[in-house]
Amino acid sequence: MGVTVDVHEVFKYPFEQVVASFLRKYPNPMDKNVISVKIVEEKKDVSTGIIYRKRIAVCQNVVPEILRKVNILKVPNVQLEEESWFNPQERNMAIRSHCLTWTQYASMKEESVFRESMENPNWTEFIQKGRISITGAGFLNCVLETFASTFLRQGAQKGIRIMEMLLKEQCGAPLAE
Repeated sequence: MGVTVDVHEVFKYPFEQVVASFLRKYPNPMDKNVISVKIVEEKKDVSTGIIYRKRIAVCQNVVPEILRKVNILKVPNVQLEEESWFNPQERNMAIRSHCLTWTQYASMKEESVFRESMENPNWTEFIQKGRISITGAGFLNCVLETFASTFLRQGAQKGIRIMEMLLKEQCGAPLAE
């Protein structure tokens, strides 16, 4: 079956500042679930100027203890892989991420984009689509998908709050219209 989560946010800050904040968002005391983020590959296409990055995030396993009685869920940490394509000329950054843990039982994928806002060129639009589907857990599939959906929605909102805080610390108040 699967569940989807869609997020749309406009940051009232310039694109370059928003992307810089995104890239240094974690680890952060506001979200202790993200233990580490490491760049494992980075390269620039000299002909297009596009910067490709691959990062691995290690996060605490947030599956509730009661569900961890299922053997496959008894892991302390979960790994996520994120790939991004930063295009400074077109002022956009596309991001794809997926879970590297539990791949035989679950699929978690997110696609996101930061781009200059159509409303105001000094603002940045953020669009994210996430999908989680769980198989092979029998009657727990629906329970786990419901938990994952709630966690993903809350995580997206927390991520936006962290971004706003970082932007405010670095850049001051948001830009007015």
